[in-house]
Amino acid sequence: MKKRTLGFWEIWNMSFGFLGIQMGFALQNANASRILQIFGADVHELSWFWLIAPLMGLIVQPVIGHYSDNTWTRFGRRKPFFLLGAVLASVGMVLIPQADFMIAILPALWVGAGMLMIMDASFNIAMEPFRALVADNLSDEQTTKGFSVQTALIGIGAVIGSWLPWVLTNWFGVAKFSEEGTVPDNLLWSFIIGAVVLIVSILITIFTTKEYSPEEMAQFENAEESDEEKPKAKLSDIFEDFRKMPETMRQLSWVQFFSWFALFGMWVFATPAIAQHIYGLPFSDSSSETYQEAGNWVGILFGIYNGVSALFAFILPVIAKSISRKKTHAYALFCGGIGLLLIYFLPNPNWLILSMLFIGIAWASILSMPYAMLAGSISPKKMGVYMGIFNFFIVMPQIINGVIGGPLVKYAYGNQAIFALVVSGVSFLIAGFLSFRINDKKDIVIK
Repeated sequence: MKKRTLGFWEIWNMSFGFLGIQMGFALQNANASRILQIFGADVHELSWFWLIAPLMGLIVQPVIGHYSDNTWTRFGRRKPFFLLGAVLASVGMVLIPQADFMIAILPALWVGAGMLMIMDASFNIAMEPFRALVADNLSDEQTTKGFSVQTALIGIGAVIGSWLPWVLTNWFGVAKFSEEGTVPDNLLWSFIIGAVVLIVSILITIFTTKEYSPEEMAQFENAEESDEEKPKAKLSDIFEDFRKMPETMRQLSWVQFFSWFALFGMWVFATPAIAQHIYGLPFSDSSSETYQEAGNWVGILFGIYNGVSALFAFILPVIAKSISRKKTHAYALFCGGIGLLLIYFLPNPNWLILSMLFIGIAWASILSMPYAMLAGSISPKKMGVYMGIFNFFIVMPQIINGVIGGPLVKYAYGNQAIFALVVSGVSFLIAGFLSFRINDKKDIVIK
């Protein structure tokens, strides 16, 4: 039995929930550092707070992947997990910019960090079952297209999330400044709107997408596999699956490591680095009007690179068909490295748009090519758990960068946060060279 070929809008609806997930991520990526600084975090401490995100991914995603592989309900296989994640993430999104309301009980910074933890854990509950759903429902010939459409929706959601604070201020007059120690209204309302969009987009996927039944999935398996080779519903199997990961996955792991080391450095230090290096602000300034302007501009820039990724995602399958998926990914990562290195040399905020064009190309490929290559190298019956294990190689570099990033800025870079972005650029270039080593066994024709 063969999986049926899905039409474009079927693939679009299947991934539509990712628009809401990435809108939430974009709001977090562009504004979490600023919110934590408003509540009292020092720049050197930011990377430690951001450790929450990869730690939640390290713990949550393999477990959720394992159970989504082995859980079948009348609501589906993957759907219950990303619905639960969406609901919990929405709660965190509503509460993180309002952490000061609990200041009588706990310091606002602690509450803000706690809400960040809830958001990240919940995003992780939703994310890998979503990626596994795409791999479940699509044939090998359509996986590259499926993950590219998913990347486009991620880009659209990220543009909306990144630009929303600016839009609320400039189009609707919502205040962008506030009293010291409180989050501006434009950020507050952006997170509330993001929470609503997240729930709605997830529901659209749930009501428009059909999952294959257990019986149908069984027919997609190799008929020669024995019953002993079927996954066991034991959490301890994750360690055995890790040991037996395919060769392609091992090769991709190094590419992922250096890619996500770079991304983490960019997300954490972009605002302080640009405020200091481009706007000329003192290192310790995190509350002036100019700093808030720099933070808003970083949100616009993040929206630009996500917008580029949304557009470039539609071109990726064509390029991959022509030159192979691994070469496509390598060249895209080179673009990301060039984009981050350019930030050091560019003369003013407007020129930073050029950097974002290059970074957007890399982001589009990071969100699709590794997963397309991975999906072609693993068994459908292990799709969820291996998507979760694959996340190890996303979160570990972020944890390492989170631990050493702040001390490096303070002691090695002389409080010049821009060098954190330079190191991220070099990391992208290393990932690009490592991509040429990937053995993409199913470099198939893309329909």
